[in-house]
Amino acid sequence: MDITWYGHSCFRITERNRVTVVTDPYGEHIGLPQLKLKGDIVTVSHDEPGHNNVGAVKGDTHILGGAGEYEIGDVFITGMAMHYVNEETGVARYNIAYLMNYDNLTVLHLGDLAHIPAQSTTEALGEVNVLLVPVGGGNALRASQAAEVIALIEPHYIVPMHYEMPGLNLDLETVDRFLKVMGVSKVQEEDILKVSSSTLPEQPQVIVLRPQL
Repeated sequence: MDITWYGHSCFRITERNRVTVVTDPYGEHIGLPQLKLKGDIVTVSHDEPGHNNVGAVKGDTHILGGAGEYEIGDVFITGMAMHYVNEETGVARYNIAYLMNYDNLTVLHLGDLAHIPAQSTTEALGEVNVLLVPVGGGNALRASQAAEVIALIEPHYIVPMHYEMPGLNLDLETVDRFLKVMGVSKVQEEDILKVSSSTLPEQPQVIVLRPQL
């Protein structure tokens, strides 16, 4: 399996002879170059321009924008409601996380998760091989919150997303703050994360992907 990051919360997940999934495609207004991607499935965590530009993904695409269980091209995808409700104001932020199961490998995209889920919620996920997690704050998890969520899920690979990067005109924290919280002294950077069920690490690894803009 290959996982490529295009900035913000947008990834492309590909597996040989399987459908390609694109997550949270963004619009140009956030400051990043226009996306030009092909995919079979597009997942949208919430209906905002930084995450719902499905028109940027070419192909005969299936668009997933809500909770439920889906089977498309031998890939099982579970959309899970992980909304956040401010107890003081009552204002709710809609968010769908997607768990993608490619036979022996699972990838969880947390979208704009803004709170630490209940332990029962994370336990119901089962084994998560790759966790795509927001770390830069804004309307999503801050670095310290992301670290707590990671401790609950215990994935093999941790890929941070939704943080400050050149050109992005959103007010987010840097990935360095997250790395410091996680105690990562030597950063492992990759253009593409290549994942195999036969070579999963024994200890969780943080992988910082270079955006392929």
